[in-house]
Amino acid sequence: MLKAENLLYSYDNGVKKVDTVLDNLNLNIKKGEFVAVLGHNGCGKSTLAKHFNGLLLPLGGDVYVQGINTKDEEMLWTIRRQVGMVFQNPDNQIVANVVEEDVAFAPENLGIPSAEIRKRVDDALKTVDMYRYRKHAPHLLSGGQKQRVAIAGAIAMRPECIVMDEPTAMLDPMGRAEVMETILKLKAQENMTVVLITHYMDEAAMADRVVVMDDGHIVVDDTPRNVFSQVELLKSLGLDVPQVTELAYSLNKEGFDVNYDVLTVTECADAIMDYVRSIKSGN
Repeated sequence: MLKAENLLYSYDNGVKKVDTVLDNLNLNIKKGEFVAVLGHNGCGKSTLAKHFNGLLLPLGGDVYVQGINTKDEEMLWTIRRQVGMVFQNPDNQIVANVVEEDVAFAPENLGIPSAEIRKRVDDALKTVDMYRYRKHAPHLLSGGQKQRVAIAGAIAMRPECIVMDEPTAMLDPMGRAEVMETILKLKAQENMTVVLITHYMDEAAMADRVVVMDDGHIVVDDTPRNVFSQVELLKSLGLDVPQVTELAYSLNKEGFDVNYDVLTVTECADAIMDYVRSIKSGN
């Protein structure tokens, strides 16, 4: 679905090129995958995201969307129809005074017939569980609801992939849960490719793959379990791990032989109980 080959990018401050943001980066994301991208501020996560639908073009190397090179200017709109973008602040993406009109904005600009737009808007709002709010004013919605409207606006274009750049960063825990529920629904029911850039480790733990970036490079690319079991490495990169992993890891460091290869509360509880049973049995 998405492929970066030897991707190189630097920003220009008007005088000279500043430090390289992406340095010969290689990444391949398959159709239907849910990939979380982690890394400290300034590591290149958002820059990478903007390359996936042609908002930025490589200074070196190539980026492909379903085999189409993003440098092909004639195919740029095709690429942007294939890859929807959702950013951090939903207020910056909402352009209309009524929810359903906002969701219809992108399809209208694509010249899609009115009857098809109506169907797409209704389907998109039902997918994100916001259909009952279709006549509401967006500014009266909660943060999580606004972000779900922004996601509906992206999926109304019927993309094959949706890239989300820290969509839960400005939300409270309830809003974050609403957005993550929507992401998992898109993955499960629509088989949509999802790229999620996040600072929340518990969100990343829900993905199929976790990609960890540092200074324009990919440091780790593996399953959430294999990535988050490398606690020392992640901490050296200025990153956290899921809270349950942190708890099990801390117990282990204090001398309790608790397996910290855990991602959920249930797995953590089971690991602790396994340790307790081993103590009682004298092992």
